[in-house]
Amino acid sequence: MKPIGKAKPDWAAQVESACAGSGLQLTKLRRQVLDIIAKAPAPLGAYAIIDAMSRVQDKRVAPPTVYRTLGLFLEQGFIHKIESRNAYAPCEHLGHRHQGILLICENCGRADEVESASLGKLLRDAAARSGFSAQRQIVEVEGLCQTCRGAAAPKDKTALDEPIGAR
Repeated sequence: MKPIGKAKPDWAAQVESACAGSGLQLTKLRRQVLDIIAKAPAPLGAYAIIDAMSRVQDKRVAPPTVYRTLGLFLEQGFIHKIESRNAYAPCEHLGHRHQGILLICENCGRADEVESASLGKLLRDAAARSGFSAQRQIVEVEGLCQTCRGAAAPKDKTALDEPIGAR
């Protein structure tokens, strides 16, 4: 399980290598989107990416240009779209198609990516039994990450929590 809110250091280099290997041009704009996603501490929405690019370029960036790049990165498997947050995060398992599980922290926004072949098969089989042809599957689970769970305030003690006869 790896956090996908902030990419591992070589994620951008892996994307660059994948682009070079497949003949996909990594334009200046695509590289800027790649760098912004790689450096983000948590998954970003498209408009956060647009705002960051506008600051870098010192001019307003048109949303369609960023959406086209995000669409390309999704298609190539470089990023995940977190549907419930309408946000994008690096895919930590480049080089193969997979359908994963995203564990999303409700407090800090961190997302951990988990691969589970058995869950993927279970979902495909359930869809097939219903006559449904799944094109994409991603499971989002919301809760608290280990860091935020550890930092949560201890439960307030009440009289009901005290052992009998303690008063």
